[in-house]
Amino acid sequence: MNATEGQLFDLGYRGYDGPREGRSRARKALFVNGIRTSFGIGRGALAKVLPILFFGAVMAPAVVFVIIAATVERTIGVPVEIAGHSDYYEIIGVILFLFAAIIAPELLCADRRDGVINLYLTRPLTFTDYVLGRWAAFFAVSVVFIYAGQVVLLVGLTMSAPEPLDYLRDNWADVPRFLAAGLIIAALTTTIPLAVAAFTTRRVYASTFIIGLFLITSAVAGIAQDLSDDSDAPAGESGLFDDYRPWLSLAAVGDVPVHLSDMIFGKDREDGLISEKLPDAVPIVWYIVVVAGSGWLLWDRYRRIVT
Repeated sequence: MNATEGQLFDLGYRGYDGPREGRSRARKALFVNGIRTSFGIGRGALAKVLPILFFGAVMAPAVVFVIIAATVERTIGVPVEIAGHSDYYEIIGVILFLFAAIIAPELLCADRRDGVINLYLTRPLTFTDYVLGRWAAFFAVSVVFIYAGQVVLLVGLTMSAPEPLDYLRDNWADVPRFLAAGLIIAALTTTIPLAVAAFTTRRVYASTFIIGLFLITSAVAGIAQDLSDDSDAPAGESGLFDDYRPWLSLAAVGDVPVHLSDMIFGKDREDGLISEKLPDAVPIVWYIVVVAGSGWLLWDRYRRIVT
């Protein structure tokens, strides 16, 4: 019998000789992946449509204001009063909340539904690292969306002013104000949607609950405001809920950071907390409770999942 011929291959299995970046490299990869997921990068064209539409929606008011400031006033020769930096967040608040409600759950729900979370935790990552990485990624995305329109508004209003340098000198204080207010808004629109998404593996359920939370709490606050304006009350007497009106206005989750933004800009709103003479500490403490409470729910949920 003839012996069959065979070949031996030395595949050369070798150990890894490169740098071992460990936990910090895993954190960075998780953060970058979260940003890519938020923008739909590395996925199909459909995944990029919503982020692009939302970005266009938050930029549109700033572009419109700049066009008005640059053209209308010069055309008619009469000063036109338009919304500025202190009004911008209130205008785009609903858009930001919808963006967070639809996009943020994608960072958490898919990982648990597909079992990817178990692969993440086989690396030198703790569940705290995972939660912080996902939170930081969406927080960074939210900050980009929030600041983009303000920057366009600042540049546009400056360039359209008769004396740009004089405009900057008179309005430079708006820059640190909208930066601080933007961080406050981004923290809330990041934490609440992620906390909700931690309790379901279905993104649709999470988005529906977040949008419902926004609509219901806004409706409750709006009804309370309407009931407080008791037009049938005799002269000198207050409406039915006037004593509780400032407190009831806290019910609207979407307005919580806007109250603080108004305080930063020193702006009075007819339906706001400052005009109702509620102590400044109240909306600040309430904001901390809402954000910190949501953050704790998010962290505790993953602690229970892992353990």
